Amino acid sequence: MAMNCRIDDVMGLCCKISENRKIKATVHNSAKGGVTAGGGAFIGGLLGGPPGIFLGATIGGALGWWMTSGKFQPLHQIIIELPPQQKKKLYDDVMAVLGKLDWIDLAQLLLLVMGNSSLQMRVVSTILTFATKELGAKVQYED
Repeated sequence: MAMNCRIDDVMGLCCKISENRKIKATVHNSAKGGVTAGGGAFIGGLLGGPPGIFLGATIGGALGWWMTSGKFQPLHQIIIELPPQQKKKLYDDVMAVLGKLDWIDLAQLLLLVMGNSSLQMRVVSTILTFATKELGAKVQYED
């Protein structure tokens, strides 16, 4: 089976498990907040000189914090949007749990994992660890 198909299957498994467990996460997007704070400082400086920089940075920082804090979204949506290198890392982490498990397609992989509660719990744990450590996410879910 091609590597990309296997990665797609494992991402599908992670998405399905995340969806079934209603796992949500918030990823603090510090870049977006930083751009907003910097933009506020820049505009403040243009309009009000040094005091404007201070005021613009303060307002921009507050706006950046508000834009990026506490917005929980379904973890399966975050997984779908991961860049390729993070998908590969999640794939590697989940494959370490799946071991030598062999499957033909996503449907069979789902049956194999969902039918084994111990394996399913280990995959859930791996997904949660990935989300918190690799993405810096706060996670909430129903068990």
